[in-house]
Amino acid sequence: MSDLNGLQGLYLEDLEIGLSASYGKTVTETDIVMFAGITGDNNPVHLNQEYAQTTMFKGRIAHGMLSAGFISTVLGTRLPGPGTIYLSQNLVFKAPVRIGDTVTAKVIVREIMPSKKRAILETNCYVGDLCVISGESTVMVPSRPQE
Repeated sequence: MSDLNGLQGLYLEDLEIGLSASYGKTVTETDIVMFAGITGDNNPVHLNQEYAQTTMFKGRIAHGMLSAGFISTVLGTRLPGPGTIYLSQNLVFKAPVRIGDTVTAKVIVREIMPSKKRAILETNCYVGDLCVISGESTVMVPSRPQE
């Protein structure tokens, strides 16, 4: 499955339609504060409880792109894994994520394009059974080296 001491993920030839992988993480206060600091997104809906209570969410929510980042975790570490190049991503934010929620990013292979060395992947994030982000990505996947 991998070589180079874990530095290479699946090859294009290893992919199959329906193959899936996931990554889950519980979102913490620290995650939100650090994400705001790294990105500069200091929207008070993420950082200020008094302000956030006046919004439709009735409290603070995590940055949508923080949860979407967990998709990148799956792509770069699990499916297809190291060596994968992210080409595009579309996202639909369907429900808020709050501090203490466990977000699970799930990636499923939907199409393989051998001539272009690309794969199209379903990329969704869930809190429990609730889909909070739905999306699709296109990635470039290395081919197995010719011997």
